[in-house]
Amino acid sequence: MRWAAFLWDSASGSGARRRPGVSNLLLVVAAASSGGLVAYADSGSDAAVEKSQLPQRKKVVVLGTGWGGTTFLRNLDSRLYDVQVISPRNYFAFTPLLPSVTSGTVEPRSIVEPIRRILEKKGGEIKFWEAECFKIDPQNKKIHCRSNIGTNLDGNGEFLADYDYLVVAVGARTNTFNTPGVVENCHFLKEVEDAQKIRRSVMDCFERASLPFLDEEERKKNLHFVVVGGGPTGVEFAASLHDFVTEDLSKLYPSIQHLVKISLIEAADHILTMFDKRITNFAEDKFGRDGIDVKTGYKVVKVSKDTITMQNPATGNISVPYGMAVWSTGIGTRPFIVEFMKQIGQGNRRVLATDEWLRVRECDGVYAIGDCATINQRRVMEDIAAIFKVADKDKSGTLTVKEIQDVLDDIYVRYPQVQLYLKSKQMNGIADLVRSAKGDAEKESVELNIEEFKKALSLVDSQVKFLPATAQVASQQGQYLATCFNKMKDAEEHPEGPIRIRGEGRHRFRPFRYRHLGQFAPLGGEQTAAQLPGDWISIGHSTQWLWYSVYATKQISWRTRMLVVSDWTRRFIFGRDSSCI
Repeated sequence: MRWAAFLWDSASGSGARRRPGVSNLLLVVAAASSGGLVAYADSGSDAAVEKSQLPQRKKVVVLGTGWGGTTFLRNLDSRLYDVQVISPRNYFAFTPLLPSVTSGTVEPRSIVEPIRRILEKKGGEIKFWEAECFKIDPQNKKIHCRSNIGTNLDGNGEFLADYDYLVVAVGARTNTFNTPGVVENCHFLKEVEDAQKIRRSVMDCFERASLPFLDEEERKKNLHFVVVGGGPTGVEFAASLHDFVTEDLSKLYPSIQHLVKISLIEAADHILTMFDKRITNFAEDKFGRDGIDVKTGYKVVKVSKDTITMQNPATGNISVPYGMAVWSTGIGTRPFIVEFMKQIGQGNRRVLATDEWLRVRECDGVYAIGDCATINQRRVMEDIAAIFKVADKDKSGTLTVKEIQDVLDDIYVRYPQVQLYLKSKQMNGIADLVRSAKGDAEKESVELNIEEFKKALSLVDSQVKFLPATAQVASQQGQYLATCFNKMKDAEEHPEGPIRIRGEGRHRFRPFRYRHLGQFAPLGGEQTAAQLPGDWISIGHSTQWLWYSVYATKQISWRTRMLVVSDWTRRFIFGRDSSCI
């Protein structure tokens, strides 16, 4: 018997060019004296049939590659969904280190990771398109996008993308409060490109002040650096700029270094108002010792090319000349999000409102995480009658302490303000809360009617708080939402959330809960302030090393981790780079 096997291309012979989409054929010929047998198999057809028999995957579109979007993608099981990522930037940026980029302490490429490299590590068929969404159509579940790097047949680079689930993680823009001249004359500090522009502008101011034909007043004007906003970003930038000037530029520009002035303008009575007062006082005292002019209680009302006009109730309007201004006064909503909010009846809000499961209210299949959204926590008093009905299992019209305790765990999960209120009032449990309404709740037989129950819970909603717009919040939201998506099918059959107060059964998932891990405020001079869980305050040089450790650990890859650490090491040995690149 003779055997022969040939691998043929389905187009023609073995030497023919393979056509896209055409599978190879395996041709086996068996010959014998009694006869022959010819058999063939399409190596691609079985796979195609098998693929067609798989259930259709839901399409998940992610807008944005910031903290929320990237964390969501890194934790999502991409085998379960058809995932598409759309963002105007093709990288993730470690934004807490942007102030370090402005002074040359860290290089821009050290804090960015290409998004395609992140997706490659995930495996699967995740698509990425470098484009910007400019309209969301929730009725038809489509988004309108525009690419700045390529054009379609119409020449405008616009295209449509449909979705089953949409994750909006586009962040926010800087809030100018419609102050005249801010957009035209001030720098912002939200993106890597912003930090690079600030770095070049600082060096331009020093080079301009060194020109021989300028008088001293012109030099002072060029070397007056103004920071508007006394929050963490503004304070850290002012401290970083001060270190850059005193440690590096003073040696390169000795003849003009005494003319440098840094001003920090804050409308509130103090800087770093979100921190403990001990940190606020230390920061203000340190800036005073360093020569940074902190102006609290001043509101900037106008910015021109050469002067900044600020307003104070005691002094009225004051105009001061400046060389460079950085505006860091909070966040504002992106224009297409504003239009989207109007479509879904949220036009009177500042940012997108979501429920405790990060679902955009009144909008099916749309989720929002990060700075572009805020969680609208359900109030207890809105559901007080429904809570009473769920707890009153015997339908007696009154509640005992035991009946309340039976549903207390679900109430804690659904309404976390209840537990926060008990903690703030140093109450041991629900019995203490009932005592405030009934006078004596030592026995489980003590009963409350609906009005007494309302009285007991009337103040718990005072503990409802909005989450800060930080990378920490966005990252935790992205991780939570990815976990929900990964368990969505199982949760349909086995829900793990609290009981539905205004419905039947249980919620599929437990609602999102933010866990505060602490916050840092670098103050320059290798000193940092930290406010950590448990009301632990740490200030000084040792805290600076804690800051180094945490920020190195939190880098998204070993590549960026090594680059950032090497940048810090280079700065210690050689100082900061002052090149105008």
